[in-house]
Amino acid sequence: MKKLSVRTNSRIEMLDITSRIEKMVKESGVTEGVCYLFVPHTTAAVTINEGADPSVRSDILKELDKNIPLDDNYQHREGNSAAHIKASIIGPSEIVPVDSGRLSLGTWQSVFFCEFDGPRSRTILVKVMG
Repeated sequence: MKKLSVRTNSRIEMLDITSRIEKMVKESGVTEGVCYLFVPHTTAAVTINEGADPSVRSDILKELDKNIPLDDNYQHREGNSAAHIKASIIGPSEIVPVDSGRLSLGTWQSVFFCEFDGPRSRTILVKVMG
């Protein structure tokens, strides 16, 4: 298992990490198998969605904020309940098939690290298995 470090710059953002994951897959030497991605944080997540148009990321974050506002009389005392809820909805993991040494993503798909309580230094665990 490898660790991918990311640094986020905003309270909420979606970072395209596809090329970094592809590099890890290539370095693994696995040509046929799966790539497991796991975010070991309770206020961050990982997802796969359209990477060609950055407005998709903006729309996702806008709708999450609309439905899960930063302040909504939450009981959690740290003030980041919205981040916990968003991370739970998006989820901490993804599994991507590996074919011919590359991630088997669709034409428009990219892998995104989702920050909901930044800015912070974060880690993504990556395991490529053949």
